[in-house]
Amino acid sequence: MSPPISLEPGDFAANFSLSNANPNSGKELMTLAEAMGEKGAIVTFTCNHCPYVVGSEARIEGMAVKARANGIGFVGINSNDPVNYESDSWDNMVKRAMKGMSYPYLHDKTQEIATAYGAERTPEFYLINAEGRVVYRGRMDDSPRDPSHATTAELSDAISSLAKGEAITNQRTESIGCSVKWK
Repeated sequence: MSPPISLEPGDFAANFSLSNANPNSGKELMTLAEAMGEKGAIVTFTCNHCPYVVGSEARIEGMAVKARANGIGFVGINSNDPVNYESDSWDNMVKRAMKGMSYPYLHDKTQEIATAYGAERTPEFYLINAEGRVVYRGRMDDSPRDPSHATTAELSDAISSLAKGEAITNQRTESIGCSVKWK
């Protein structure tokens, strides 16, 4: 299965109501409205096993901290098929969250939200403004597996621009990572 639509910059973000595997952050069931900060939110499609996610974990956590410091909420969503990818099961999501994840880690068990967003990869980031519009979609930077090779900082730049009320100059990049594991 592949996503039939794709949210792009300018589109309104799709709402969700998903179970949260991180008991240390957020409610048991989280909606987009609850994820929003004063200036917006970042919705990140992520998982437990992808080497691009694993190689980016510390930097993803850094983006969550930066987002919250700038009035922007942050949530991770795991949409991968947990039957064929046991490492992405609910129990493994809870284990990962308990290793110091500071943001809600939501389970899209039906894959409806990944489909609604048109998510393609893990990690993939959607920066949403306070009005609910996607203002940036794509990657964190150009080297998710090895931070020492990163030469760009698109997500960080977009967060800074949104926080300052400035236009985001690079609103769309191609994410780099593993494909969403569809059922």
